[in-house]
Amino acid sequence: MTELYYPLRSLREGHWFKLICGASFQHLPAIRNLVLAYTLAGADCIDVAADPAVVSTAKVALKVAEEIGAEARERGFGFRSLPWLMVSFNDGEDPHFRKAEFRAEDCPPDCLRPCEAICPAQAIDISGVISDRCYGCGRCLPVCPIQQITARSYVSTPAAIAPLVLQSGIDAIEIHTQVGRLEDFRRLWRAIAPWVSHLKLVAISCPDGDELIDYLRSLYEIISPLPCPLVWQADGRPMSGDIGIGATRAAIKLGQKVLAAKLPGYIQLAGGTNQHTVPKLKRLGLLPSSLTSNPQSLHPSSSPQIAGVAYGSYARTLLIPVLNQLEAIEMEAFSTFSSHQSQGSSFLSSPNTGRTTLSGLTQGTQNKSQPPRLEEVPLLLWRAVELADSLISQLKSTSTNARPASEFPQ
Repeated sequence: MTELYYPLRSLREGHWFKLICGASFQHLPAIRNLVLAYTLAGADCIDVAADPAVVSTAKVALKVAEEIGAEARERGFGFRSLPWLMVSFNDGEDPHFRKAEFRAEDCPPDCLRPCEAICPAQAIDISGVISDRCYGCGRCLPVCPIQQITARSYVSTPAAIAPLVLQSGIDAIEIHTQVGRLEDFRRLWRAIAPWVSHLKLVAISCPDGDELIDYLRSLYEIISPLPCPLVWQADGRPMSGDIGIGATRAAIKLGQKVLAAKLPGYIQLAGGTNQHTVPKLKRLGLLPSSLTSNPQSLHPSSSPQIAGVAYGSYARTLLIPVLNQLEAIEMEAFSTFSSHQSQGSSFLSSPNTGRTTLSGLTQGTQNKSQPPRLEEVPLLLWRAVELADSLISQLKSTSTNARPASEFPQ
């Protein structure tokens, strides 16, 4: 099987899984670990910010996954080939392309800091917003007692970054748009079009709105013909999958609306997707029940069914317990290293310091002044992959040892 075969087969068979790291999410350590865990669990696509540093970090994680993929398969996980790497652009203001910000010095001394408590990305502390962690969900904005939190939005400049990003081995792009922005979309497409022949997939993400289907048909006219598959991302309730069971309803409802229009291309859900999405789709008969006879075809079957699901906030939240444990190990390693440096001793030569003493979790490395990476902490690595697998295996049948995420020790 080729690297090209598996993602295309997933689209056709209705078990396409995409991890959304976040169009505004730039916390490189978390991105590296998310990409690694979900790749080893069998993800088909990884969607990251159109930022060269983020793309580079994701590629490093993919390389590590390739190196230890055999062990993942031996453990029963779904890794078969590397997922496609996708970057996202926008043609106007969009909740996925923004950052929260506020002046911490303006906060009342007795503030209970509800913004910090509600932030799913752990992107707020006493200094304010940690920009690279913020992915723009906006949950902090309405809870501020003095309403001082604002959102700083930005629009992609593809003329400047598309050559840099697309020449670096990107497999797919996603364009975020909204009803009524046809000319904005057209300008963005003109800048991206020269690079489309190098892509394996183009996706268009759009929330619901009046005259949505007519708008999507107009977009299709602009981008046709395409040399690669097209995915319509039904963006139900952006960045809400970790809120609760009801968050997925908007995504499924929008998916049904787009399916009924019978647009050329595949339909994939996003925005509010979580552990309840796939069971709900199965109950509604919206996932394919049998395999296609020609999985290598670029075009979907005629039956109106959902081809896959993208997970963002829920997928990230699912791994937070593991990532927090890894961060604690990193802090301990840094603290130990700093202590020995201040004492003028050699951190490398001490047999009782560094990674090998961190609760017996980590494997020794040559340079103990660097924080441990997820693959260097096997217990946490495979726990993270198990958690990722608990979500991916809902869509796929390759995993044999999936268990509900609630069964894992936190």
